[in-house]
Amino acid sequence: MQCHHSIVVDLFDVQSNKEISLEEIMDGLRYVMEYRIKGGRFPSLDYDIMRRLADGLLQNMGDAEKKRKFRTKLTEEADVAFQLFGEFLLEVKEFRQAVGEKPVSDLRYALKLDVRCEPGSTEQQQKSAVALIALLTTIYPQFSDWRELVKSDGQSDVQKCMAEHAEFVKAERMPEMGGVILAPQALCFDRRIKRCLKMYRTSLETGLPSEAIPALQEHYGKNILPQPPRTSVFKMIWTQFTDFMILLLLAVAVLMAGTKDFVAMGVLLFVVLLNAVIGFTQEYKAGKALDALTKLTVPRAQVLRDGSTSMINSEELVPGDIVILEEGESVPADLRLAEVSQLEIVESILTGESVAVNKDPKEIKTLTRKLPLGDCKGNAFMSTVVAKGRGKGIVVRTGRLSEMGKISAAITVLTPVQRKLARLGKLLVVFAIVLCFLMAGIKIAYHNDVKESLKVAISLAVSVIPEGLVAVTTVTMALGVRRMATRKAIVRTLPAVETLGSVTFVCSDKTGTLTEGKMGAAELWTSDGAAYGFTESTSLDPNKGDVTVKSHSEEQPQVMEKSLDRVPAQMLISLMVSSLCNNSSVVQKDEDEDENDIVPSTTVPVDVKGEEKAAEAEKVAETAPAAVEWKGIGDPTEVALVVAAQKAGFPKSFFHDLGYTRIYEQAFDSERKVMSVVYKAPLDTKSANGEHFEFVLAKGAPEEILNRCIGYLPHLEPSSLSSPLDVLRPHKQDLAQPITEDFYDQVSDTSGKMADNGLRVLGLAFKKVKINGGGATEEDLGDGLDNINKVRDEKETPAPTLKPTKLDLMTAAITNQADDDDEDEEIPPGYGENDLVFLGLIGLIDPARAGVQESVRICKEAGISVVMITGDHIKTASAIAKELGILEEGGRAIKGEELDLLSEQAIAELKPFPNVFARVSPDNKLKLVTALQSRGESVAMTGDGVNDAPAIKAANVGVAMGIAGTDITKQAADIVLSDDNFNTIVEAVEEGRRVFDNILKFIVYLLSCNCAEIFLFLLCSIVNVDLPFTVVMVLWANIIADVPPAMALGVEPAEPGLMSRNPRSPKRGIITLTSFGVIMYQSLIMTLLTFGVYMMHDRSDPDKESYAQSESFTVLTSLQLLQGFLSRTMRTSVFKVSFMSNRWMIVGVLVSFVLMIIGLYVPGFNHVLELQPIDGLSWARVVVCCVILVILSELEKLLLRVTGWSV
Repeated sequence: MQCHHSIVVDLFDVQSNKEISLEEIMDGLRYVMEYRIKGGRFPSLDYDIMRRLADGLLQNMGDAEKKRKFRTKLTEEADVAFQLFGEFLLEVKEFRQAVGEKPVSDLRYALKLDVRCEPGSTEQQQKSAVALIALLTTIYPQFSDWRELVKSDGQSDVQKCMAEHAEFVKAERMPEMGGVILAPQALCFDRRIKRCLKMYRTSLETGLPSEAIPALQEHYGKNILPQPPRTSVFKMIWTQFTDFMILLLLAVAVLMAGTKDFVAMGVLLFVVLLNAVIGFTQEYKAGKALDALTKLTVPRAQVLRDGSTSMINSEELVPGDIVILEEGESVPADLRLAEVSQLEIVESILTGESVAVNKDPKEIKTLTRKLPLGDCKGNAFMSTVVAKGRGKGIVVRTGRLSEMGKISAAITVLTPVQRKLARLGKLLVVFAIVLCFLMAGIKIAYHNDVKESLKVAISLAVSVIPEGLVAVTTVTMALGVRRMATRKAIVRTLPAVETLGSVTFVCSDKTGTLTEGKMGAAELWTSDGAAYGFTESTSLDPNKGDVTVKSHSEEQPQVMEKSLDRVPAQMLISLMVSSLCNNSSVVQKDEDEDENDIVPSTTVPVDVKGEEKAAEAEKVAETAPAAVEWKGIGDPTEVALVVAAQKAGFPKSFFHDLGYTRIYEQAFDSERKVMSVVYKAPLDTKSANGEHFEFVLAKGAPEEILNRCIGYLPHLEPSSLSSPLDVLRPHKQDLAQPITEDFYDQVSDTSGKMADNGLRVLGLAFKKVKINGGGATEEDLGDGLDNINKVRDEKETPAPTLKPTKLDLMTAAITNQADDDDEDEEIPPGYGENDLVFLGLIGLIDPARAGVQESVRICKEAGISVVMITGDHIKTASAIAKELGILEEGGRAIKGEELDLLSEQAIAELKPFPNVFARVSPDNKLKLVTALQSRGESVAMTGDGVNDAPAIKAANVGVAMGIAGTDITKQAADIVLSDDNFNTIVEAVEEGRRVFDNILKFIVYLLSCNCAEIFLFLLCSIVNVDLPFTVVMVLWANIIADVPPAMALGVEPAEPGLMSRNPRSPKRGIITLTSFGVIMYQSLIMTLLTFGVYMMHDRSDPDKESYAQSESFTVLTSLQLLQGFLSRTMRTSVFKVSFMSNRWMIVGVLVSFVLMIIGLYVPGFNHVLELQPIDGLSWARVVVCCVILVILSELEKLLLRVTGWSV
């Protein structure tokens, strides 16, 4: 009852575990009761399990949903839990014992008998309540008074129910719930195939009957993913105009219209409209992430029903359907594979690993109901792709309960990262309102006109809200997006550009991001102690690269000749294993491959045609021009082995031409960790009677290969053999020597050293069979060499008390089949993977990308921690991490199984925090992101598979792979790398820092300029003098002096040492105490200089007053434009920055200055602005004020450099 135990554990944890639902657990328990326990088949079970089951059922039978306003309604799952509670009381002794130990108060609270008997309850609830009361009062003396089990105010309702349903008072049974009891949706990886067929009432030969499909669809639902909530276009637009800051600007625009300042109103409305258009566009694009899930669902499926195969819409599939998978097709639902023929499935969208997974229908014995997806060899998952072979599977999970369905629910919430700018905007709004009231109060206190005072206050509100802030911020980020796109980083959400600048952790996949994503042979060690290397190993071109002999001396490695009589036997046979124990090939990119040679059988076929095709492809390779591009077909690891043999000069075609023919194969599986093939070769090429010899070639995990070997091939003198291939031929004298402990240790040490160098290591071996006949005759395969499991499981039958339903009658012909066992495939004698001769070890490597080591160094200088996340072995991962500088002395690497045992808090508290996470499933990525964020880190997370999407969305910056990434991952990410390169991430971080620096520069600039106007108005109001500007002048100054220089600051080149700073704290706001002080300092300088010039003038009549205002306007506007140049650096002296490095600043300031001159000197226009021309003396004062501003600004930057204060 192992399955029963795991269901009980899930039931107990259902409240805290979001990955399982109460509905799933109740279905499973109900099925177990009807088909395994009821009828006295298991009257006694483990007490601890029953105690937990009782606790779990009591905990969940009160589950309720709201009904109207004041009443609740018990859920269907709560009713099932209540029913099962009674049935377990009847059937299992230990369950009765566990319930008898419960206090009556606990039962009264959990059973809710009063609720089940109230007038609004269903008849089924009332019958069940009465039956359970009868059971409890009969079985237990301590519960003999039923009133103790019911709340006092509900006892009258219960007594009434007992009278109405008297037939259950002494019946000692629970009422039948009715409905169809069907197998729950589960992966069933621990079930034998014929057990699964019984559970789902189906057959591999005929499939489900069509007439049963409607009832099954009604019970299980359609095979469609949950539809995430959609935001309408109108709601997106409405959201843009209901932002707090925008609403205030709209209010100010209305007030401006009321005072007939239509120019100011037009400017404000234009800014509002621009922000709305840009914001809507970004949100609309982000919303497409919700549509990507439906694109990933498979529209059609090949299904077996009524004994015939047909194509149907995949949404019509139900559990129990038999689906046929062909090469290149997508999987339409979660399947339990029943038959496979060299089936390999690419599950990268779920597991993140690009290597195709070999599938095996054998059951997996385990103590848990949940295995990592990569270990579910007997399952195929929705939306994964068949890379090779074919298969047949039983649909076991559909729709929302499929792995894809569970993932879709995790990414339906899309939230933009614009918190900091929103906070700044709200602070500025509050500041504006306060100043507005303050100004109005001061003016009115001096008995000035109320209407005029309010108008001036409104103009100040416009001044303090930098209406260019939103537009300039957006444009600056957009320009950063354009620059990042040229660096292969495509930004999907604008705020991600700024967020990149504060990243403190970069969590990166290894394969294809930190490494090239191409497997290549790096080293071959043979049993005679020789070591060989490979040049250009990752190049698929068979004409490039050689094999070299490794030497311990510093001499140049010797290149091996590509000649049969020049190579050692150990090396040749090792490369033969690499080439022939292999189902992959390398072909020209423009070559069409015939993929129709698939043998539809339940045993593994011998693909002779495939061998011939591979050989023909290699012949083409040998004669092809060097400019031809090549591609590998099949598993990347096997492609690397094929390429290694080709570079040595011994491709498949070489052996094929010698008459070597494959006659049998045992495919790789995760239990054996070995693949083997059997070849036959002619004993004598001149022989007419076809005499031949046979041999086994095997490759796999080094420890597995070595444990299956009884000997090894020692050093052989070249003169002892006429050809190295003679090793495989029958000999009177055996050339192999027995394996000793010393040899075993030597292989283990060598394998360990290769793994420490970042290599993926495989062992190679062979075995001679015998002349003419090999393993056995076709008529009598014998009993094989491996143990065959003859244990037959008991048939799964329903309880005798269960009344057959209409669906039972429809599927009766299937469920009554006599046979209930899976027959293990018999291995022909002599072909077993035992008594092998060890040949050597071959090490494969996925080389580090060029420049990644330097990028990691830059990250560390910038205070950014780099974390490698991979599914590789921890030794391989650590070796690559050390090579790249990610894992240093004293660093830490942990495995995924260790991560599973830790809570998020425990992960966050790890010291030192690991730099390498190996054997990690993508499910753990979200846990890692939230753990880092809980300790205040800003995380950038990379990913390419579908189930990386929740982690990518939760990260501060989600980074998707453009080449290997899936559509859903790209849509969920903030940034997409078009070249899948880690170096691009670092460049993006640098660009993000530059963008934030520039945003900070123009925010400081805008606020300094606008605060200077505010302080000037406040100062004049306090001393009760006429204001130096009219409202029109204020608006004109904002138009010409705010946006152009600020936009130019947005494209300011990066300051030196940008990547030498520590990252900004993610919790730190845009404006810090230091930057606030800088704003106050700069604004007060401009305020006091302008106020001094204004107060120097005689303002005794209107003309003189107008001239003083014009000169003050010129002084302040000129100071603001100069401040634009000074703001190009926050700490560095402006004189150390190239004047021409930002030509947009020169253009922007010139444009603004020309507009200022036009406003002063163009007749008519200056009258509208209430300005007049000024003379040379006034310009002299302007120049003096500018010089003073430069001197004081340089002193401020000197102070920042000396103190080290962070802006």
